[in-house]
Amino acid sequence: MDLNGKSVAVIGAGRSGLSATRLLTELGAKVFVSETDKNIDADELKTIGVPFETGGHSEKVNGNDLMVVSPGVPQDSDVVTRAKSAGIPVVSEIELASWFTATPIAAVTGSNGKTTTTSILAEMCRQAGLTTYESGNIGTPFSKVVLENLGSEPENAVHVLEVSSFQMEQIHHFKPDVAILLNLSPDHLDRYGIMDKYVAAKLRIVENMTNKDHVVYNRDDKLLSKTLKTEAKMVPFSTGSGGGIRFNLNETKIYNESHEPFIYLDEISLPGNHNVANFLAAATAAEIIDVDEAAIKQVMKTFSGVPHRLEKLNTLDGITFYNDSKATNIESVKVALQSFNVPVVLILGGRDKGGDFNELTPYLADGVKLVITLGEAAERIEKTLSNHPPFLRADSMASAVSLAFQNSEAGDVILLSPGCTSFDMFDNFEQRGDTFREEVMRL
Repeated sequence: MDLNGKSVAVIGAGRSGLSATRLLTELGAKVFVSETDKNIDADELKTIGVPFETGGHSEKVNGNDLMVVSPGVPQDSDVVTRAKSAGIPVVSEIELASWFTATPIAAVTGSNGKTTTTSILAEMCRQAGLTTYESGNIGTPFSKVVLENLGSEPENAVHVLEVSSFQMEQIHHFKPDVAILLNLSPDHLDRYGIMDKYVAAKLRIVENMTNKDHVVYNRDDKLLSKTLKTEAKMVPFSTGSGGGIRFNLNETKIYNESHEPFIYLDEISLPGNHNVANFLAAATAAEIIDVDEAAIKQVMKTFSGVPHRLEKLNTLDGITFYNDSKATNIESVKVALQSFNVPVVLILGGRDKGGDFNELTPYLADGVKLVITLGEAAERIEKTLSNHPPFLRADSMASAVSLAFQNSEAGDVILLSPGCTSFDMFDNFEQRGDTFREEVMRL
C-alpha cells in the first residue's frame, strides 16, 4: 500500500491516533488530525509537524484519500458515516499498521482475560527466543511497533496483539495467523446496544482468516462455540478434559497432548480457574507458534500477572488491598470476587457500560460485607442492588479508600473492581488504578 502523497484524516488524537499519525507521516502521507476533545497533547502534534483541529470535526476531514479512526470513535458516528457515504475508505489503526508488517501475528480477544493472556503468550514466545512485539489494546499501539521496525523486521519474530471489539470495527484485510478467542459475555452495550452486535464485532477477528491459519477458542464458552464460524483450523482449549484439546486437566495436574503429566496445578503462578483458562489458551497458541514445552512450563510457573488486574498492593493492619481497575465489566467483577474466600469490601462504579448489576447478587451475598460506590453509576448500582450488602457512596478515590479502610478489619480484603469504565473521573483504567494505589500508600 503506497500512501506517499496521499491525504489522510486521522480521527482521534489519543495514543492510537498519535501513533497512526507518526506512521503515516513516515510513509509520506499528508495527514490532518481531528479531535473532539480540546484537551489534547498539542505539543506532540506540533512536534510531528501535522495540521490539526480540536473541539469537533470540520469539513477538513472530508475529501481525503483515507480516514483512520481511533478505537474510541464509534462506527455509527457522524464523521464515520459521512466519510463512508462519500466513498472515503475508513480503517482502524490496527488495520493501517497491518499493511506494513510481514511479521506473523497472534491476536487475542474476548470479553475478559485478554490482557493477561496476551502477556502470558508474549512471555512464552520470549522464553523460546522469539523476538516478540507485544502491542494493541494492551497499551502500546500496533502502529508504534510497526513504525519502529519499518523496513528492518527481524526474522524469527512475532507480533502478539490484544485486540478489542472497537479496534475491529473498521478492519478490511487485517488477519492474524493465530487468533485466540477467550470468551463472550455482555460488554460495551452502551456502544452496541444489543449483545448480537457486540458478538459480531468480536468475531470479525476471524473473517479474513484462511485454512492456513489457526483459531484457538474456548470450548467451555457455549456462546462462543455456537457462534464461531471460520475457514481457519479450529483448535479448542478447555479447563476440563476430552478429545481435540492439546492440554487436559484433572483435579491436580495438566497433561500434554501425549497424555504425559505436564505441570501440577499448584505450581501455576496465578490463582483461580480463570487464570488456568488464560494459561491454557496461551499455551495452546504457543504450541502452534512452535514454542517449546520448556518455555511454556517456565512461564506457567513464574508469570506474576499484569498491573491493574487483581494486583496485590499492600497489607496494612491485616487488611489486604487489591487493584483490579481493569475490571470494566460485570463478568470481570464476578471473577475477582470468586478469587477470595475472606470478607471483601468492594469499591464498585464508574461510567456505566449498560451491564446488568443484578448478575452480581449471588457474588455479593457470598462474602462481600460492604460496597463502596463511586462515579456516575453509583446511584444505579445502589438502586439495582438495594437488598444486598450495605452501601456507602464516595465522591473521590481518596474518599473510597478511606471509607473502605475505616469499615474493614484484620483479615478483610479491600478490592477495587469497578465493573465500569473510568472515563467519568479518569483518563483511563491505568490512571484509576494508579490513583487507587497512591491513596492506599497514603494510609
